[in-house]
Amino acid sequence: QVQLTEPGEGSVQAGGSLRLSCVASGYTVSCFSMGWFRQAPGKERDGVAFIASGGNVNYVDSVKGRFTVSQDKVKKTLYLQMNDLKPEDTAMYYCAADSSVLRMVAGGKADYWGQGTQVTVFS
Repeated sequence: QVQLTEPGEGSVQAGGSLRLSCVASGYTVSCFSMGWFRQAPGKERDGVAFIASGGNVNYVDSVKGRFTVSQDKVKKTLYLQMNDLKPEDTAMYYCAADSSVLRMVAGGKADYWGQGTQVTVFS
């Protein structure tokens, strides 16, 4: 049973930083690509950042240069370092895992999802 757990939530003023974590269990990390998605109220869920099983990373244009995705395979933990946060970054953030990074990037789909963590950026 694959499980993705996102502890905590965060709120910060615009220009500040937060780091999200996603702890994985129940599978071999090297077999999966990982990603972060977000969904703001009244909007569709969008992909934010992805890291393929081979290590390649991919970001949506709106977060390039501000967000960094990384993972610690020993701890089975995915991270999203978010700097220079803006009010428009406010959303529920979800981590995800899938055997295909392309399926996540192009289709917004994944086999496994975390429960979500709320990020609020105050202006």
